[in-house]
Amino acid sequence: MIRRGRPGITETQKADIWRRWKLGHSVREICQALKRSPTTVRLRLRQSGGFRPRIRRRSALALTLAEREEISRGLCCGSSLRAIPKRLGRAPSTVSREVARHSGHRGYRANHAEYEASLSALRPKLCRLARNGKLRKLVASKLALERSPEQISGWLTSMRSERRPARRRNRISSLRASAIVGSSNGARGCGGE
Repeated sequence: MIRRGRPGITETQKADIWRRWKLGHSVREICQALKRSPTTVRLRLRQSGGFRPRIRRRSALALTLAEREEISRGLCCGSSLRAIPKRLGRAPSTVSREVARHSGHRGYRANHAEYEASLSALRPKLCRLARNGKLRKLVASKLALERSPEQISGWLTSMRSERRPARRRNRISSLRASAIVGSSNGARGCGGE
């Protein structure tokens, strides 16, 4: 993937930022040593709350870029969703879900799928109540009616039916429902996420 704009920070520079930060250097001192702007260094530190982020490691179960490219080539050649996983040594359901998740048969592109997978692997994630304002208001209204978090969770689960499969996204745990009680606007009370 071609990057445009200013060159980013190299891995050695990132390691140097964290090493110097741990030694107690100020942002200004780090900037002078690396010849970088304060904004760049502050952003790097702020992204992980001042703590060095863990090194990301791909799970052995996750598809690699090479496997995604093989899926893309297979789809372009007209191979079936049964033939492609046989060549990869993967389950057909894995490939089927991968293709469905990333634009379907005609729109599947390996690089884009790899990029989206790397984004979805980032942590921490916002909880469903923080992301979905409509669901948050619905849960808040049920809490205002003095329903218990367990009742709300059960009610949301029962709303799911054959006629409304999209309602599956509205499921939340009772812990998430009770977390909204303590927050002022409901957006932050997501059990520490």
